[in-house]
Amino acid sequence: MQSAARLAFDPLISWPWIWGLVIVSFGLWTVYLLLRGRARLLRALALTVLTVALTNPLWIEEQREPLKDIAALVLDRSESMNFRGRSETAEAAFLELKTRIEADETLELRVIETDPAAESSNLYSALRSALSDAPRDRIAGAVLITDGQIHDSPDTPDELAELGPIHGLVVGGEDEKDRRLEIETAPSFGLLDTPLELRVRVEDPGTRPVPVEISVNGERREPQLATPGEPTTLSIDLDRRGDNLVVLKVAGIEGELTLANNLASAVISGVQDRLRVLLVTGEPYAGARVWRDLLKSDPAVDLVHFTILKPPQKTDITPTEEIALINFPRNQLFREKLSEFDLVIFDHELRSSVLEAQYLDRVARYVENGGALLVVAGPPYPDADLLYNSPLAGVLPGRATGEVVETSFVPQLTDLGRRHSVTAPLVGRDSWGPWMRYMKLDAGKAEPLMKAPDGAPLLLLRRVEKGRVASIMSDQMWLWARGYKGGGPYAELIRRTAHWLMKEPELEEELLELRPGVQDIEAELRTMSDAPPPLSLTGPDGNTKEAPWTLARPGVYTAKIAAEDLGEYAAKAGDLKAVTLRGPAHPREYADLRATARHLQPVAAATLGGVVTLGADGTPELPELRRIGDRGNAAGTGWIGLRNRGAFAVRAVQSTPLLPGAVGMLLAVGLMMLAWRREGR
Repeated sequence: MQSAARLAFDPLISWPWIWGLVIVSFGLWTVYLLLRGRARLLRALALTVLTVALTNPLWIEEQREPLKDIAALVLDRSESMNFRGRSETAEAAFLELKTRIEADETLELRVIETDPAAESSNLYSALRSALSDAPRDRIAGAVLITDGQIHDSPDTPDELAELGPIHGLVVGGEDEKDRRLEIETAPSFGLLDTPLELRVRVEDPGTRPVPVEISVNGERREPQLATPGEPTTLSIDLDRRGDNLVVLKVAGIEGELTLANNLASAVISGVQDRLRVLLVTGEPYAGARVWRDLLKSDPAVDLVHFTILKPPQKTDITPTEEIALINFPRNQLFREKLSEFDLVIFDHELRSSVLEAQYLDRVARYVENGGALLVVAGPPYPDADLLYNSPLAGVLPGRATGEVVETSFVPQLTDLGRRHSVTAPLVGRDSWGPWMRYMKLDAGKAEPLMKAPDGAPLLLLRRVEKGRVASIMSDQMWLWARGYKGGGPYAELIRRTAHWLMKEPELEEELLELRPGVQDIEAELRTMSDAPPPLSLTGPDGNTKEAPWTLARPGVYTAKIAAEDLGEYAAKAGDLKAVTLRGPAHPREYADLRATARHLQPVAAATLGGVVTLGADGTPELPELRRIGDRGNAAGTGWIGLRNRGAFAVRAVQSTPLLPGAVGMLLAVGLMMLAWRREGR
């Protein structure tokens, strides 16, 4: 405990009135002086005593308890500290400084360690948080132990002046090298078979162009050159719908810190410019407009729609020039333009006179060469061959019998339909409205996804060489679109069926996917088989591991394989393949791994602190730690300083009035009377 005394004032009136009185009194005294008054000293003394009395001076005696100054010690434990002995060096420096500061009884130490699982090194935020409740007149300073890669530097270093001086101890070698690859811009989607551009930057100690290896979904592409330190545009093209994993890689250099940031990846969605759909409706009926509206509602679809209103064999004596109908351009559509369509839809039964066998044969070849065909059955025409008995029979699933069932029924999912990627999302939502008619079909070896209550197939899918075919054995789906008795998932079912026909990857019934985890690779297999093929995973080091499948839900299996290395992983299950990239858990930490003082020096300069490099050999040579005054530089050659603020807490106070108001007034009155007497002589 220390004793201290000081002079204080407790004015009887507010200070503005006192200062106003002083100014007025001085003015009057000046006038009195100019008029050669004889009692100028007595009047000046009287005014002074009056003013002092109004300020009520006190003599304060205090019992003061000195308070400890507060010092902060911040240790960077971010992921970038785990290279080349940095963490060991930082730990040694931290323990030594902690011991020194704790040995000083006039200092209170606050220790802050950053979160090693954080996505970035936010040392300044941690420092602010630790000292947020500390009185600013007790802060002695702060020491930051880090590799210098700090991601929350203030816009204005002066913002941290009240927490200073702030010193930086940088761990890391001066000769560190690191080549890294960064994707600056990448499109979120790209048109199929159309070149798209990625802008990348390679940071490299050298200046020679660096070859960038490129892979798309695990398939290697021709390497392209990038100039170090400059943005470089790479050109690639996509050949698969849906998400495409693009992985870029540059080779390592001798002695670099890590290869983890030599890889970069982007997921780009492959889309087709416009989907061209040919819809041929056999005759006008209630569902025709529903089909048209559904397809036209998608802005990515170019629809060509024909409805057969007058079959060729129909007798009509109306002159040709008076008929508004156009001839069905069979030759142009099915000879010249068929290969340009992504999807062909035959809605309702077609008369053989409308589309002869030669054209149907071309449609069959179109499917075999990779085309997509959707057939929506309708009641057969009298004395006409069914499509299922035409040249299309070779590609259609099953064989129609020609029997039509007219009854109210609710469609149901089959066991296969509950597992298939097209219809599985409809499970649990099968409280649907009824249809009124369906066409009988002998499914043969084809397995339907939907059925009537009597087991008759309603929806069948089939792969034919490179192409795909779907058959819907009812023309009543439009009732769902109109909401009849609750309706049903008309739009979703048709879209998913159409996307499966056009080979959308997400709708493949046999699909292998990989997802990188924190410490493992997660694999998911969608299959129609009850005995999934074994899974093997090849890592960046070339070693292959296997893992058993676990049934997640019908038709879906999952597996996890431990993965420690960063890089590209490739999985295989039967004929299915998938790739993924396991990158750093916190990519920002790997953006630049070289130790630097760049982010510390502005703050140190603004707070009068210093920056010292410690190396990374595990035995740091620390600067001397000094206690310094409240002003001036806090760092010099071989030393850093913590300020001595001299803060205290007052435990007892005794005040003694030096000129009580009443005494002051009497003295002032007495002096004025003496002045009057002097003037009266």
